[in-house]
Amino acid sequence: MPRNLAPAALGFRVHSGWAAVVAVSGPLTSPAVIERRRIEIAAPEIPGSKQPYHAAEKLGLKEAEQFLLRCHQSSVSLARKAIGDCIHDANRKGQNVAHCGILLASGRPLGTLAAILASHALIHTAEGEFFRNVVLDACKHHEVQAIRVKEKELLPHFENEIHISQEALNQYLSSIGRIIGSPWRQDKRFAMMVAWLALAAAGRTSN
Repeated sequence: MPRNLAPAALGFRVHSGWAAVVAVSGPLTSPAVIERRRIEIAAPEIPGSKQPYHAAEKLGLKEAEQFLLRCHQSSVSLARKAIGDCIHDANRKGQNVAHCGILLASGRPLGTLAAILASHALIHTAEGEFFRNVVLDACKHHEVQAIRVKEKELLPHFENEIHISQEALNQYLSSIGRIIGSPWRQDKRFAMMVAWLALAAAGRTSN
């Protein structure tokens, strides 16, 4: 860790084409939000890039593969730049980001591209995986270690790892919202929670 920088962690809740990002730092009992933002991870110059599998559904298989590759390359570039900016801004505030947390979906198996494009449900699943993998790639590029937490398991993780009840957690998240102001909706609350878990994991690693 760079000298005189306090440990911080990023949390991500990823959607099709964008992600909510929250950075936290401070004691595990009461970490502070040092940054929150929305990052765009789909290239506006590529039509269909925000929902690449929906767009690929209308193409032949070979064309679909080429289109998805183009979308992936552009999204990776955007994510690396956006997350690099998050890390740089944290450094300027005296924080060092070496860990992050990302929320996952249920993890439904996808199968082949042909199978995905033949199923509307799998298309939605594949798009979620597509953009989460883009964010994970960008974090790895910046040497930020990632923890992965299924969204439906977020609260149990808090009770087991942070040792805080749901009631106490809700009260603390509400107090954070009063301090930093809106927007403080579910996206950023969940992103903060997984960042908090990543901060805890960072502490265990350093001990």
